[in-house]
Amino acid sequence: MILGPIMLDVPGVALTGDDRRRLAHPLVGGVILFARNYQSSAQLLALTAEIHALRTPHLLIAVDHEGGRVQRFREGFTVLPPMRELGRIWDRHPAEARRLARECGYVLAAELRAHGVDLSFTPVLDLDYGASGVIGDRAFHSDADAVADLAHQLMLGLKDAGMGSVGKHFPGHGFVRADSHLEIPVDERSYADIEQADLVPFRRMAGYGMTGVMPAHVIYPAVDSQPAGFSSIWLKRILRGELGFDGAVFSDDLSMKGAGVVGDMVARVAAALNAGCDMALVCNDCVAADEVLARLDYCMPAISITRIARMRGKQHPPGMTELREQTRYAAAVHTLAGIGHGSADLWATDRSNTCGKG
Repeated sequence: MILGPIMLDVPGVALTGDDRRRLAHPLVGGVILFARNYQSSAQLLALTAEIHALRTPHLLIAVDHEGGRVQRFREGFTVLPPMRELGRIWDRHPAEARRLARECGYVLAAELRAHGVDLSFTPVLDLDYGASGVIGDRAFHSDADAVADLAHQLMLGLKDAGMGSVGKHFPGHGFVRADSHLEIPVDERSYADIEQADLVPFRRMAGYGMTGVMPAHVIYPAVDSQPAGFSSIWLKRILRGELGFDGAVFSDDLSMKGAGVVGDMVARVAAALNAGCDMALVCNDCVAADEVLARLDYCMPAISITRIARMRGKQHPPGMTELREQTRYAAAVHTLAGIGHGSADLWATDRSNTCGKG
């Protein structure tokens, strides 16, 4: 059985009979986990093992685990700083910020892989214009070059631990104030303005080998009347054509208000897939998920199957016991503990004698 184009969530810390029924459906290809799915390290390992055992090839397991306020698993995991902290360090010590970004990506991925999670939807490539509360300190920086630089290093750290990367929210969510979880944001800028700033990190990361992208539930009317995640102009002509990206495209959660312009959940999933997404996320609505599985008529292209298969984590990762015995992991965890506790500028200043300037 091949993997399908739908990623679902599950409500609890263990699978129910309804969960197993849904996840066995041929349209399903992945599971996204949330904080509610985490109780302990042992419990998470058991949950991911059970999910993987349901199907061959195994379902993809994903999570939003960026650091800062978006870190789904905390107790037993390293507390990761908001990416903004790395951007602040970059302003004064670029070389040290790059090193920290790579180690942050490594720890993030190593801990998730040790618990059976295939990928995290990270890094955030949005620019911080000081307008978007939902992005805020999730963004590395306001400067496109800084974002691309730090995201590249974080991606290399993810790769070091056997995990792919998913840049979001294409083509950029940072300029608009509205939260796409609750509203339908509209970015009135011209394509030229977006291309010269927000697209820079996506273009560069595509060239660096980024393996996944998640589009924004934002409308850019100068380009298309549909949100980017439902727009073949953004996904096929610009992302695939102009930026040359050939990795997997994951829709953002289609239960968000920003996706509501398209219709019911079945219509949203169909529109996202037909626009160019390889996998569509349906979260926090079991009734809608059942409707999609019952009514969606879609044949997944072979190229999408290949792209999604590439997102699986590297096989046979070290467990947490083995990780803790590794010098790099222990050193990285110790280093990251110094970020985000008080002023990042003070932290950089205090370390200037050993870090130097990049």
